[in-house]
Amino acid sequence: MKQKKTNAMRILDRQNIQYGVNRYKVSEEHMSGEDVAASVGVDIDLIYKTLVLENTNHDHFVFIIPVNDSLDMKSAAQVINEKKLHLMPLDDLKKVTGYVRGGCSPIGMKRLFPTIIDQQAVNLNEIYVSGGERGMQINITVKDLIEATQAKVAPVIHP
Repeated sequence: MKQKKTNAMRILDRQNIQYGVNRYKVSEEHMSGEDVAASVGVDIDLIYKTLVLENTNHDHFVFIIPVNDSLDMKSAAQVINEKKLHLMPLDDLKKVTGYVRGGCSPIGMKRLFPTIIDQQAVNLNEIYVSGGERGMQINITVKDLIEATQAKVAPVIHP
């Protein structure tokens, strides 16, 4: 049976970037990073989440950070030369990115937004990010993720 491809997977295929696909059963009650790591069978330190923020002009920015950490909003704003950022309203997520909460991949959004990956990722060979739908994680080398998203690397999580 042929595997259904998400937009993230199609983009990686077009760029000849290797990745792995890890599917798991989705549960509305169990969407935490710990739940995803356990479902995929990997260490939680390898699971990264995608956050979409916006400035006061409604310009959007993507941050890729370890799932168990929280974004330092002040550092995030400084990295992209903004005074203030806030999380984009969940109601706008699908319209802006093409993805839903719990399935928001940093790869293959409707537009290529400025993207920052936390500097901790460069210490790892490979990380897991959403594959573009709930119940799917893509494992990809950090180098390839940076290339696919044109991400900058910076310290953006709370120490």
